[in-house]
Amino acid sequence: MTAARAGKGANGAVPNGNSQQILDLYVPQHTGRPTGLIIYVHGGGWGGGDKSELQGNSGWQTMLTHGFAVASIDYTLSGTAKFPQQIYDVKAAIRWLRSHALDYGIDPARAMSWGASAGGNLAGLAAVSCHVALLEPVTRDSEISDCVQGAVTWYGVFDIATLESQAQQEDGGWRSVRNSPEYLMLGCFASECKGGQIAAASAVSYVNTQDPPMLLIVGAEDKTVPYHQTLEMAEKLKAAGVPHELLVIPDVDHGFFGKTPEQTRDANLKALDATFRFIDKTMDNVH
Repeated sequence: MTAARAGKGANGAVPNGNSQQILDLYVPQHTGRPTGLIIYVHGGGWGGGDKSELQGNSGWQTMLTHGFAVASIDYTLSGTAKFPQQIYDVKAAIRWLRSHALDYGIDPARAMSWGASAGGNLAGLAAVSCHVALLEPVTRDSEISDCVQGAVTWYGVFDIATLESQAQQEDGGWRSVRNSPEYLMLGCFASECKGGQIAAASAVSYVNTQDPPMLLIVGAEDKTVPYHQTLEMAEKLKAAGVPHELLVIPDVDHGFFGKTPEQTRDANLKALDATFRFIDKTMDNVH
C-alpha cells in the first residue's frame, strides 16, 4: 500500500494539504504493463466517513489480483465546505493520480470511478460530467483530464430533485427536513435552493450520448436512498443510449443489508462479483 497526499486545493476553497485531501493508493505487483486505475469514493451522507471505508468491502483486493491499482480517496465533508467542493476533490484526485501515473505504473488512459451511497453520487457525477465547466476544479495540473472511462455505483443518489418524494413513498419522510444530508451538502433547503443548485449536484442533469459505461447496483428494499434513484438513472442512461448494466438485489436494504447475516453476505458477494466482471470488461474495451 502506498499512502499519498494529493495536495489538491481545488478552486482555493480548501488550502493545499488539508487533512481531508488524502488518498490511499494500492498498486498490484508489477505485471510488465501499466495497470488500470479504480478510484473509490466513500459514502457517509457527504458529511461523514473516510477513505478507510474501502477496507470494509471484503474482497476488494481482488482488484489487485486482476491487475488494477485502487485509490481510495478522501474529500472535503459538507461540514467544512458545500457542493461542488466534493466533486472538485474527486476530480482533482483523478488528475493527481494521472499526473503521477508513471511513478506508480498506472495507465492514465484507463480509469474508472466506484462509489457507494454519497460516494455513488460523486462517482456517478465524475462519470457523466466530463468537460462540464461548472464542475471543473482549478488545480496545478488542470491540463490533465479528469474524465473516467467507466463507473460503478452502489445505491447512489442521482437526482436530488426527486429524492424527497421517492423517500416519502418508502416511508422516508425524514428527508423532508433541513438537516437531511443532501441539503447540508448543498447548503440550502428544498425550494430555497436557487440557481440550479439541486440540478448541479444530480448526475441525471449531465447524461449524454458520450458518457462512459456504467454499472448501477441497489437493494430492492433500500429505504435510506430509495432504489427508485437507481432506476431513474438507468432510464436516463437508456434514453441516451449509454451502455449500462442494472442490478437490483432483492430483499436487501441500504448497504446490501438483509434480514439475516446470510442474506447480507450473499448480497455483498453478488455485488462484488458483478463489479469485478464489469470492471474487467470495461477496462478490456478501452483502447
